[in-house]
Amino acid sequence: MRFLSRRLVMPNDLNYANSLFGGRVLEWIDEEAAIYAICQLETNCLVTKHIGEINFESAAMQGDVVEFGLETKKVGRTSITITCLVRNKATKKTFV
Repeated sequence: MRFLSRRLVMPNDLNYANSLFGGRVLEWIDEEAAIYAICQLETNCLVTKHIGEINFESAAMQGDVVEFGLETKKVGRTSITITCLVRNKATKKTFV
């Protein structure tokens, strides 16, 4: 798996518990996967059809740098299946 992108967890990314809001992570995953698929397929004519299993394993806090690892699992005639792992850049601890 290649880790291609990073984001800094900012105050506006936090939930009421002062950890990274799950919805924000899903937004980032969707965007990162779209960019990855665009680069793999060399077209920007894509939509997200399905987001599968999501496991929140630990919390990211303000100031953490998270990185996104993406990998192609399958390419079909009209689809691409991608796996994404989100982890702490410094500790390598998996968030999602």
